[in-house]
Amino acid sequence: MPHARPTTGEVADKAGVSVRALRYYEEQGLLQASRSPGGQRHYPDTAVGRVRLIQQLYAAGLPSRVVRQVLPCVDSGEASPALLGRLEAERVRIDQRIADLLAVRDRLDDVITITRAPDSDCSHLQ
Repeated sequence: MPHARPTTGEVADKAGVSVRALRYYEEQGLLQASRSPGGQRHYPDTAVGRVRLIQQLYAAGLPSRVVRQVLPCVDSGEASPALLGRLEAERVRIDQRIADLLAVRDRLDDVITITRAPDSDCSHLQ
């Protein structure tokens, strides 16, 4: 008996996204589905990992058009020089965002520390 390919609901549940998100990814050309004779969508076994990658790329701030360019590179392991330059620039932007978030986290740690020990000297927070 052939292995049943996952349905929309199964992929959505396993990837932690809505069915609507999967349909959007299909519309954007980011995810491929086939149809059963009854019209039900079926996805490749790799769909959950692909959806998680799409989510990560979006969370990192990459727009749909860049995500659409990146996914074939993930599949083939190849990228044009122009796309590689764009990805390197995105990586620099993400590194800066991480540095900014770490600085904010450190400031929050300072605030948490002084609020737990209100008699301490707060002058280092200025």
